[in-house]
Amino acid sequence: MQLQDATKTGLSDVGRRARRRVAYRLLPFVFLLYVVNFIDRVNVSFANLNMSADLGFSDRVYGLGVGMFYLTYILLEIPGAIIVERWSARKWIARIMISWGIVTILTGFVHTAGQFYAARFLLGAAEASFLPGMIVYLTHWFRQSERSRAIACLSTAIPAASLIGSPLAGWLLGVHWRLLAGWRWLFILEGIPAIVIGIVTVFYLTDRPAQARWLPPDERDWLVSELQAELEAKKKLRNYTIMEAFSDRRILILIAAYFLMLTGSLGTLYWIPTFVKRLSGVSNQTVTSLLMVPALLGIMGILINGWHSDRTGERRWHAALPILGAGLMFALVILSRHEVSLAILFLLLGSGFQYSYFPAFWAIPTMMLGETAAAATLGLMMSIGQLGGLAGNYTIGYLNDRTQSLVASFALIALVYIAAAGLILGLRIRDPLKAV
Repeated sequence: MQLQDATKTGLSDVGRRARRRVAYRLLPFVFLLYVVNFIDRVNVSFANLNMSADLGFSDRVYGLGVGMFYLTYILLEIPGAIIVERWSARKWIARIMISWGIVTILTGFVHTAGQFYAARFLLGAAEASFLPGMIVYLTHWFRQSERSRAIACLSTAIPAASLIGSPLAGWLLGVHWRLLAGWRWLFILEGIPAIVIGIVTVFYLTDRPAQARWLPPDERDWLVSELQAELEAKKKLRNYTIMEAFSDRRILILIAAYFLMLTGSLGTLYWIPTFVKRLSGVSNQTVTSLLMVPALLGIMGILINGWHSDRTGERRWHAALPILGAGLMFALVILSRHEVSLAILFLLLGSGFQYSYFPAFWAIPTMMLGETAAAATLGLMMSIGQLGGLAGNYTIGYLNDRTQSLVASFALIALVYIAAAGLILGLRIRDPLKAV
């Protein structure tokens, strides 16, 4: 009850200072971490503008190679998220970054399909549990009423990575240094920052507020007390075990929705440069410039949607509407495919809209669960959901090869987005802190 009253009447001076200090200290750095992560994860989509032609890969080979990342990615999602909860976020995240930086550099030296599959397989193992670990980490520092905005700051890194990575990729694809093609330098040079920042992470991040010597004692005590009060409030409603969380119907619906969303989202992410290139026939530099449009839309959408979701306390519609809008845009791409400029417009809009679901969607499971059950559940959701990265990318490659057209791929993306939005809107959830 005390927590509710504090929320209604506004924060005390110490609370405002603590919240501001934590946000300024942590959010820019976790944003940077995720930018580097996503640039390294999806640089293969830009490399593919030349890589498949150079190495003789079909669309199916490329799609399977991209999807191989998610086979190993899912293996460490659950244990990795629990490690962040029970052991050390900074050490685990640093380990992830250094190992994926090394594998990214090695990807620049592949020559065969088998080597490409192996590199993506190892990259998935290296990066596993980064995102659930980051979300769990944010729950250690931000109260539930602020969590969607904190996650929004993290998730803006996805379109920001495209905003930064697109022009960088356009430039690197045009170079040819020391007898190595530009797409190889794309992997080599973009892997180095992950190693450097991974080392910095060990010294910069703090695992929990109680350990934060950079917080004044009164601010530290206030934050620890507020977060503990939220955990106690959730315990009064129901103390979920990990297995109970896994069998909760609402969690299963969220898992199914996330799988469908990632089937479309990751399919779009890894194929969008190829889609734009084949629809328009423009140069690589023009393709990478055009892809800054969905990146800008994504940044604005995530921040506005995350802020409005926290302001209203509503999650379902804020998570579902961006996905529904993206699905409709991809349907319009099919209808307008003979008008190239219009089809490109709808393609870029659909690619931009889908980013905005992120902060509201990931605030939903943290409303239901606490502590280890939440960490394990986030890991489970991401493990199964990430299989959409394999399913979507391989299916798109298969459909492209089989039909010699992009129409079937656009239809697949539209359908999975619309289905995911329907599942989210079918959820019935309540805020546990309002019930106390």
